[in-house]
Amino acid sequence: MKKIFDFSLYLVTDQPACQGRNLLEVIRESVRGGVSAVQLREKQLGAREFVDLARRVKTLLEETPVPLIINDRVDVALSAGADGVHLGQDDLHPRDARRLLGFDPVIGLSVNTLEQVREGERLEVDYFGAGPVFPTSTKKDHKSPLGLEGLAAMGKAADKPLIAIGSVSLDTCPDILQTGVDGVAVVSAICSAFSPEQAARRFRTCLSAFRAEKDSHIT
Repeated sequence: MKKIFDFSLYLVTDQPACQGRNLLEVIRESVRGGVSAVQLREKQLGAREFVDLARRVKTLLEETPVPLIINDRVDVALSAGADGVHLGQDDLHPRDARRLLGFDPVIGLSVNTLEQVREGERLEVDYFGAGPVFPTSTKKDHKSPLGLEGLAAMGKAADKPLIAIGSVSLDTCPDILQTGVDGVAVVSAICSAFSPEQAARRFRTCLSAFRAEKDSHIT
């Protein structure tokens, strides 16, 4: 049976944002703080370095329920035994990725327009990464920002889980959650934090408070 993962607090790694600290330690602290999924997005690495790093992260996460997702590289995901891959619109087509990966691994897809969401709903992908919500410095070639209204429109159009990315911070997190997304993807706000563990805890608190408020309105 295919595993169901929690993508509500989704860490996207960026070694330069770690400010010289060891990436594995940043990931370890982040998971202790409540990160529920880790995506390795290390575009500066060659294939061998990427696979080696992915294997070390996979070992780090083995005793946790946190999945390891590889950005873009299906070959790296297969070689490292990762739990899945996240694809951009210009990467390997999800249909081909699914053929290579098989049924069990997770496939995420980046979306920036309603048409991409509608197309993605017809594909064998497990979740969407919607963004950027706001302008971001961690991805130089990013598309036009969606804004909160654009993100909310995507959430209404998507049946699959929708994870928001793009300048997600503790300040913007509450407003982003109000759009109805299923989770937030965080880069610098955790990787660059003085304490990644404490930063992750604060995001987890934000998520928990939003859920509690939402549940109180339902009951």
